[in-house]
Amino acid sequence: MNLLYLHGFNSSPASAKARLTAAWLARERPDIRFICPSLSPYPQRAAAAIDAAGEGLDWAETLVLGSSMGGFFATWVAERFPCKAVLINPAVRPWLGREYLLGEQVNHHTGETCVIRQGDIDALAAYGVAAISRPERLWLLLQTGDEVLDYRQAVDFYRGCRITVEPGGDHGFQGFERHLPGIIHFWQAQQ
Repeated sequence: MNLLYLHGFNSSPASAKARLTAAWLARERPDIRFICPSLSPYPQRAAAAIDAAGEGLDWAETLVLGSSMGGFFATWVAERFPCKAVLINPAVRPWLGREYLLGEQVNHHTGETCVIRQGDIDALAAYGVAAISRPERLWLLLQTGDEVLDYRQAVDFYRGCRITVEPGGDHGFQGFERHLPGIIHFWQAQQ
């Protein structure tokens, strides 16, 4: 069994949620292989890294866990392969209204910089999903206090999926680790 963790924009495999997930799996579920590729801020490169990380995986035995932009890409993966996905405060149609991403960006963990141009933002549309074909495969974890993304957009777009909305919190999803047992249960239910 595999858990493919997709971090968000300007994040990395060193993110708090990635580290919490890896540590929890090592302690509680060492039978589950943790995979967390480093995703470029450039969409085509991020998609290529996801495809490379997924090469050779048995998708029926893989859960995709994605946060923010990683949730956007996790949706794309779940529409392409027979797997379940859990999305944490996911980006919805990130090519719309994201002008604040333009210009120089600094990765929170690595300190690396990049320059995002309008073409990079527009390129995200190629990975967008028009409609969710298998809503039973997806579970959203949302917090209303998300200061980056409006959780209501996700509630609307992912209508029909399992959705948990918690009051307060933030974009990083406070208390994420308490959901890890439930995430594994959701994944393994009716596999």
